[in-house]
Amino acid sequence: MCKKCIWFVMGVIFAVRGYANVTPDNSSKSIQNQYFKIQVVDAETGRGIPLVELETTNLIRLVTDSNGIVAFYEAGLTGQKVYFHIKSHGYAYPKDGFGNRGKAFEITPGGSATVKMKRLNIAERLYRVTGQGIYRDSLMTGQKVPLKKPVENGLVMGQDSVQTCFYRDRLYWFWGDTARPSYPLGHFATAGAVSLLPEQGGLDPTMGVDLEYFVDETGFSKKMFPLRDRGMIWIDGVITATDPSGRERMLTMYARLITMGDVKERGLGVYNDTTETFERLVQSGPDFLLLHSVGHPISIRVADEPYYYFATPFPVSARLRVKATWDHIIDPGQYEVFTTLQYREKRNSFASQKYIKGETPYRWVRTKDLLPDESRKADLIRALEDEKKSDTNLYNIETGKAVMRHGGTVYWNAYRRKWIMILVQTFGEPSFLGEVWYAEADTPLGPWGYARKVVTHDKYSFYNPKHHPYFDQEKGRVIYFEGTYSHTFSGTKETATSYYDYNQIMYRLDLGDERLYLPTPVYLVRSRQRDMNYQLGEEVIRQELAAQIEGVPFFVIPPDRTYKGLIPIYAQPIKTGDREVMSLRTKPTSPSSRPFFYALPVNSESSNPMIAKLYEYRSPKTGSRLYSTDENLHQEGWKRTKEPLCQVWKNPNEKRLKFDWQAKP
Repeated sequence: MCKKCIWFVMGVIFAVRGYANVTPDNSSKSIQNQYFKIQVVDAETGRGIPLVELETTNLIRLVTDSNGIVAFYEAGLTGQKVYFHIKSHGYAYPKDGFGNRGKAFEITPGGSATVKMKRLNIAERLYRVTGQGIYRDSLMTGQKVPLKKPVENGLVMGQDSVQTCFYRDRLYWFWGDTARPSYPLGHFATAGAVSLLPEQGGLDPTMGVDLEYFVDETGFSKKMFPLRDRGMIWIDGVITATDPSGRERMLTMYARLITMGDVKERGLGVYNDTTETFERLVQSGPDFLLLHSVGHPISIRVADEPYYYFATPFPVSARLRVKATWDHIIDPGQYEVFTTLQYREKRNSFASQKYIKGETPYRWVRTKDLLPDESRKADLIRALEDEKKSDTNLYNIETGKAVMRHGGTVYWNAYRRKWIMILVQTFGEPSFLGEVWYAEADTPLGPWGYARKVVTHDKYSFYNPKHHPYFDQEKGRVIYFEGTYSHTFSGTKETATSYYDYNQIMYRLDLGDERLYLPTPVYLVRSRQRDMNYQLGEEVIRQELAAQIEGVPFFVIPPDRTYKGLIPIYAQPIKTGDREVMSLRTKPTSPSSRPFFYALPVNSESSNPMIAKLYEYRSPKTGSRLYSTDENLHQEGWKRTKEPLCQVWKNPNEKRLKFDWQAKP
């Protein structure tokens, strides 16, 4: 090499070294002073809003980070007045006279501005959990951030659908397909990380989650379920159990797929604490359990026995369970399904029975007791899929329209003293798979009735939402849930959001919000003398009346959730001979009387088809009272009062009641 070339190369090396030695500490102030900081905050809480898009008139598009901040610097626009269109899913900025939603700012180096947006969502968006650049703009403008790794963690660019499990004093996080920065394809064998709970010194969930990824030799998120066989490895139903040696182990259901429609195997995996990966424990063909997707597990006690119930998607309901012992978990024949199906030898097929008196009701039944032999397993799985198609529906509390359920979770909530469901709707509006709903029930199986939308997206998906009950605050009043934000299914790649697309976003929901006061079932209970009585769920549990339930004639607002526009309804015992029957009244019988429930007044108007007038029917012979939303009840010996008592909500699933009063949190 000539001397000139040598000196040129050495000069380049020295220049590069000189540039590399300019640390962020030395240059951060000068860099920060270049940017104009715009922070978008929630007008109600004052907290920064992530995922707000700001777009200039020449289509420069920016998106706020998890502090609600964008750092703006553009050559030629410094010192200029620049207009930004402002929009965000579930939030609104006021329109001007021309219908534009936005604001202009004088762009100055190191300057700042704050924008307030009105939250339309009931749930509050908090931060992005995964992906690159979570606090990118905050760092660029010199703001403090809560995460140890605020802009890069495990070289993860995007992750799909979370599963969690608390195991050996740490919270384990697992995701599906994971994207990397170095190539369009990442890995497809399950990603993983750990974190500490807040009480262990981890972050407060209002601030974020400090994830410690399991990584490979390149620093990229490693394969947590590495198999030599071809295909994607998806897991769900992650649980813990004590093995025969007395050790606590972590187990998971898994599936190996070539494509979404081509499943090669399913089975059960066990975590190896030495290699920090899952290994096959039980390997099966495409049909391991009767339900292919088990969803998220719930720890439940049944008659003092520990069980795992699984909130299965499509639709979300706890329809699968297993006793929480090693021998039961590893044996697919011990898993129980909640079904009306029974084997009929003469017809040599499975027949679905409706929940009608005199025929097979829903009940828990073991796989081994439902299957005459393994050759019928595929037939039974198909029959269970058909049964799900006629499963109970949820209804929009505002419109009365059915809400088609997709993925989600079911957990006990101490504040509501109910089982609560966070789920995403399929065929929703304005997004096909991005509308998130809240519902509640007296048992993990239901009866589910009405739901309220808590998060909406504009033609963008937010699927497989996961409530994190270990983050609950204020005795369960405040809950946290996340989901996968992706353009897939509901949007287009051209409109995908930078940084956020195909990543997890956390929300907070206050269950004390009046908008979440939902109707609850009123149970028709028969006494030993066959008299009719009406009770709410808490009394059914307290008085152990589950075996005497004959139906759910209507839904009402419980007395601890009342709001403006409702009227109280009182339960008055009436003597008829030597018997006492229940009578419902709009007036208290004494100053100390407490409302039984709240309902809508007769004269209130609503276009909701699920709201109906409640009528009283009397038996001249016995003096008993019967209450129904049926204006012309065809039962001999009953006479209807002329005027309705009030207006209530119909039972939307009258002939398909499902509940499990033995399940205790």
